[in-house]
Amino acid sequence: MTRLLASAAACALMLAAAACAESAENAAETAEATAENAIEAVESGAQADAAQAIIDAAPEAAWRTVDPENLLRIRTRTGMVWVEMAPEFAPAHVERIRELARSNYFDFKVFHRVIDGFMAQGGGAPDNPNAPSGLPPVPAEFTIKRSPDTLEITEIQERVINPRANRTRAQAGHWNGFPAGTVPGAQAFIREDGQVESWLLHCDGAAAMARTADPNSGNAQFYIVRGEAEHLNADYTVWGFVRAGMDAVRAIRVGTVGETRGFSPDFIMGFHIASDLPEDERPTVQVFDTATPDFARYIEALTEANNGRQPDICTIPVPVRITE
Repeated sequence: MTRLLASAAACALMLAAAACAESAENAAETAEATAENAIEAVESGAQADAAQAIIDAAPEAAWRTVDPENLLRIRTRTGMVWVEMAPEFAPAHVERIRELARSNYFDFKVFHRVIDGFMAQGGGAPDNPNAPSGLPPVPAEFTIKRSPDTLEITEIQERVINPRANRTRAQAGHWNGFPAGTVPGAQAFIREDGQVESWLLHCDGAAAMARTADPNSGNAQFYIVRGEAEHLNADYTVWGFVRAGMDAVRAIRVGTVGETRGFSPDFIMGFHIASDLPEDERPTVQVFDTATPDFARYIEALTEANNGRQPDICTIPVPVRITE
């Protein structure tokens, strides 16, 4: 069975400018459109249908299959959460997450600090969230230096780096379906090393490593953004992004252990790398390739549906399909 995700989010985005005009039955009919018809739909003003039609008509080559070694399954009381990890941006943190998963570190750990509209932080013991893990800290990986020739970010809009800590304007776009910020790639041509600084954004669904005031103190606690956390951009290490299960993340109980009266935190009921799961529990997760012309047309359709204003990078839903 294949499930297509993010279509509802795309529809919700369009509601900011116009109602999603088609019912589920009509959307199913739209799925039969060809890529050519989808483009024509955008040009002819069939706004509500165009983005979905482009998704439905995209060829297989427009979908990228997530490596099971980079796919994390978090089981919660509220459902399964599937997180794609990004070792290209945070190799040491991704390796730590794999180590924690394979050592069953999160057994009997909880989501001990959950702030609605901000994030859900997990990895603390229910009786003492600050208990040491016994592991060494992981050095900060807030940003990377990249050559645009070897790691491409599709730059689509200008954006401040961090609304509180650094209001310098940079570029934002996607890398492999991850929302990312970057110094403009064109600057690489005037730099001696041919590289520019880039980082993954704290959009809704970003998975990152918690830390203290020490930038190099990330260890064994993580958080998933469930709202707005852009004041953490380029100041905390983002190592992944939720591909499915944000409804489960948003349903995790709100409160802070030791501070919120009567708070009963949700346990982390399972934390596994997909490649370690039995085959019948390991789905195929595919992400719409954000470097393709199909995705560029998809963004054009969303922009047209938003009264000609390109949506902010953090509100552009990247389609995902899951085959179980």
